[in-house]
Amino acid sequence: MEQAELNQWATPGAGSPPAPDGGWSEAQWEALQRAVMTRARAAGCDAAAERLVVRAARRVMRRYTTSFFMVSRFLPRPKRDQVELIYAAVRYPDEVVDTFPLAPGEREARLEAWSAAYELALAAPSLRAALADGATPFAAAFAQVVRRHEIPSGHYRAFLAAMRRDVAPRPFPTLASLIDDYIHGSAIVVGFFLAYVYGPSSPGRMGEALAAARDLGIALQLTNFLRDVGEDHRRGRLYLPLDMLARAGVDPADITAPALRPAAIAVVRELAGVAAAHYARADAHLDAYAPDCRVAIKACIDVYGRLNARIAACPDPIARRQSVPLREKLASLPHSKYWRLPLALIGA
Repeated sequence: MEQAELNQWATPGAGSPPAPDGGWSEAQWEALQRAVMTRARAAGCDAAAERLVVRAARRVMRRYTTSFFMVSRFLPRPKRDQVELIYAAVRYPDEVVDTFPLAPGEREARLEAWSAAYELALAAPSLRAALADGATPFAAAFAQVVRRHEIPSGHYRAFLAAMRRDVAPRPFPTLASLIDDYIHGSAIVVGFFLAYVYGPSSPGRMGEALAAARDLGIALQLTNFLRDVGEDHRRGRLYLPLDMLARAGVDPADITAPALRPAAIAVVRELAGVAAAHYARADAHLDAYAPDCRVAIKACIDVYGRLNARIAACPDPIARRQSVPLREKLASLPHSKYWRLPLALIGA
């Protein structure tokens, strides 16, 4: 594919209004998927069609996540391609729920359509067959990842169920409920997708790799919750467990009230400690993964662990959304491999 085409895909539907968070609007997403669909259907073979979808998925990852995009550059190319397809398959439903200006019924309809595309692609004998049947390219290519790596197909259904729960959010009584009823679908199963792609260091260690993926998924999701407490409150969402808030004397209806802020911040810091423990457990079992993926996984643990620590140390993490400066992200990456980053930024 020509670089000019890839650059065009980097800003799909350029005439459409941009999304308020710096991502793509729904119209831009649809323009991207239509362009990929047209080219992939015309490809001469499944491998060529998948390469087209991978290149578009890479643009999605570059647009939405600096940290994960950077650390994923240290994966071997075949596994990185699969990770990019996974990211696009989870990013779009998340945008439907969080970003696109839709009524609840419209969000549910978009998620149902996406779910149907996934099921259609699972039943199709090949990627091009799925596209010919009308499956959207990211859902169709992700179904091939599921098939290729023998990922239980129900994991993605659990992910979509978590997205549906966010359409009509409700609080969680305990941390165990938060993990079992939401984080399992929103982050743990995504960690499982990645673990199947990364592979274990030996066949007998797959269970250990999946357990480490669970720990990392919990840690990452908790950190993301804690970074966005104020924004989630404005959206009518609450991911701080009710029993923890009750023990701290915080009214869950208004966790941002000035009088309650110190107690709410204490809950945030307590959960940051829980996340830190899960990062540590994931790190302790890093050798369960295939050696060619450990640099990327370790960098992910370190970058997001730094973010978690910044949240815990911030005087008021509810009022100020935290991030990790680029220099600290680079400090988590192996110096001998910095040369990969400029290539990634120009689309290599």
